[in-house]
Amino acid sequence: MNRILSTIQMRQALRLGVLAACMILLAGCTSDSARESSTGVIRIGVLYPFFGPDAATGEDLKAGLDLAVEIINHSHEISLPLAKGSGLPGQAGRSIELVYRNTESDPAVAARELMALVSSGQGIVAVIGCYHSSVTALASEQAEMQQIPFLNSESTSPLLAQRGLKWFFRTTPDDEKFSRDFFEFLNDMRTKGLLSGSQPLALVYENGLWGTCVAQVQKRLAEQQGYRIALDAPYAVSAGSFQPELERIASVMPGVILQASYTRDALEFVKGYRSAQVQPIAILGMDSGFISPQFISTLGADAENILSREVWTLDLSEKKPLVKVVNDLFRERYHRDMTGNSARSFTGLIVLAEAINRADGLTPRAVRDALARTDIGADQLIMPWDGIRFDPETGQNTLGKGIIVQVQQGRYVTVWPNSLAVRPPVWTHASSMKEK
Repeated sequence: MNRILSTIQMRQALRLGVLAACMILLAGCTSDSARESSTGVIRIGVLYPFFGPDAATGEDLKAGLDLAVEIINHSHEISLPLAKGSGLPGQAGRSIELVYRNTESDPAVAARELMALVSSGQGIVAVIGCYHSSVTALASEQAEMQQIPFLNSESTSPLLAQRGLKWFFRTTPDDEKFSRDFFEFLNDMRTKGLLSGSQPLALVYENGLWGTCVAQVQKRLAEQQGYRIALDAPYAVSAGSFQPELERIASVMPGVILQASYTRDALEFVKGYRSAQVQPIAILGMDSGFISPQFISTLGADAENILSREVWTLDLSEKKPLVKVVNDLFRERYHRDMTGNSARSFTGLIVLAEAINRADGLTPRAVRDALARTDIGADQLIMPWDGIRFDPETGQNTLGKGIIVQVQQGRYVTVWPNSLAVRPPVWTHASSMKEK
């Protein structure tokens, strides 16, 4: 993992070098005093992909943010921070305004857009983004150099919180936590006699920062817990066809596929499993493409029984009524339910705004210091977490938790952990992959 980190840092250094001259020129106009908001609004920069294969995910993330702004800026009788009343009472009732920029799913573009936000003269006090871990990595390092708070609510590479950054904060759990959940779930299946240690695991993952880190963690956990990895299959996201990978995966089935893929790849792989009659015992997706708005709508019946780690589902409302209250507002506005992505972006902005409300002034440094002091309870969140509290060394939320969902009858339902499950998992997945 250290070798991976070194490679990533080298690539980032090369990209940052191209921008270094611009940053020097900007240094004089990005001081706290220059950036303090003096208007009736507080502006937050947003970096997400709005074009290309992840455009639908970008729009879903934006929907969560826009709903959070609506709740913050206008009074609602909801048990959320800042919901009761209009605007931020701790900042003279100022309202929140979001300034959106498109990352194009490209780290260098995101870094450039972050600089444009900071130097725009709009008084940006913090930035939220960027979805892809590789994009978040470079953009957040740029934010560190510019000394602007950077809140990430959905990128999950463990390395992001291991860089010693002081202006970076992440609300979502990371892939170390999610991978441990995978193996605890598999252990439960073992206990129930539905899986044995001799049945192989196939690791399928995109070969960027996110997928590579996921695989590193899973390899370590598999060895520790006595699972056999029969296939290690990284792939390039730019590949036109995944036929070579599909043939390799088919050769080690029946087994369990652990997969980390963004939207386009997740869809193409599942279609490939269907057409090639690849029949795994189960597919466990690492969120992302497996819970995108397009997954069920595009795949239809072929999505049935696929499992994924998640951070949110609507059925959590059965034990947490606040989930339904917020989702009803979301559905009224967008005519669909929230997803794990929109729920995470929604929560991220609520957390950031709550910190801004407590900040001793509207400068980036004051906001950064307020974020570091965040302590939000579980009863004020729509997530199944114990709360929000950031580790002072890493900026990682220490109270996050994960769940595992499964597509059953055309919708995601919580199947693990048992304390939150609304239905038991369907086992085996192979039956849904056969020819109809």
